[in-house]
Amino acid sequence: MDDVTTYPARDLLLDGFGRIRDGVPEVVDGLSAEELLWRPDRDANHIAWLVWHLARQQDDQVAHLAGADASVWTGDGWVERFGLPYPPDAHGWSMSSADVGRFTVADARLFAAYQGAVHERTVAYVEGLEATAYARVIDRHWDPPVTVGVRIVSVLDDAAKHLGQAEYVRGLVQRRR
Repeated sequence: MDDVTTYPARDLLLDGFGRIRDGVPEVVDGLSAEELLWRPDRDANHIAWLVWHLARQQDDQVAHLAGADASVWTGDGWVERFGLPYPPDAHGWSMSSADVGRFTVADARLFAAYQGAVHERTVAYVEGLEATAYARVIDRHWDPPVTVGVRIVSVLDDAAKHLGQAEYVRGLVQRRR
């Protein structure tokens, strides 16, 4: 037995979040602004909104877990770079179809860059967690109460779902060509 302590949860989470980081550039690469904003129907989410939202929810939740003063979105100037028609603290939860329709694309390269910055903060947070930290309760409003580990898995799950949705819409966009 060697002296190296392993943290399987950490390693699995880092792998999962790495897949999100790798998937974002793949889903937006080569698409025009019009294609990024195309909606399968008037109430569906488009690729741009899905990718932005998956990064924003990860950013906000990891910032909260890490006790950061600000999310990467507001603290590192991404809100200004994107120039979206939403309040600075918007993250996509509870947005209406009309809200999604107001989304704009200033530069398609911003999606991967922003997700990359969020990923860096996520990695730093996960790498800094001791194995016992995963069991710490952070929200008693649920039954059972939410722990750090459950919240991190929830963040990863939400990001993976939205990335999959964006990949599906990309397939629809490509079939339209």
